[in-house]
Amino acid sequence: MTTGLDPRGPRFAAAVTSVVLAVVVVTGSGWLLAAQAAVFAVGAFAGPGAAPYGMFYRRVVAPRLAPPAEREDPRPVRFAQFVGLAFAVVGAAAYLLGAPVVGMVAAAGALFAAYLNAAFGLCLGCEMYLRYRRVVPARG
Repeated sequence: MTTGLDPRGPRFAAAVTSVVLAVVVVTGSGWLLAAQAAVFAVGAFAGPGAAPYGMFYRRVVAPRLAPPAEREDPRPVRFAQFVGLAFAVVGAAAYLLGAPVVGMVAAAGALFAAYLNAAFGLCLGCEMYLRYRRVVPARG
């Protein structure tokens, strides 16, 4: 199967995201979290391969690796980007509007999810998508 997503790409992106979000939690930077929200937005609306971390993975990292043994459906990953976007928007708005505790909680929640994906391959947003699809099957 040549279509689909190299599953190592989202894990790479999650590792980069984890570093960015850790810096956000430590520094309380609403602007950095807003930048991460923009990255999530590109992944959510244009697809994970169009997001900056995904593009870097495809162009710089993947050519140095063996081809993936299998590929995965990009829809769960795209949904996970929407979930990350929601956390990042709430967190950035909270930091920038003077509610740092809410900002930190939102950033830490996103960091937790990104770290689980990077370290263990457990994508919480993907799992949410799959559970949703069991309840509400896709049409057509």
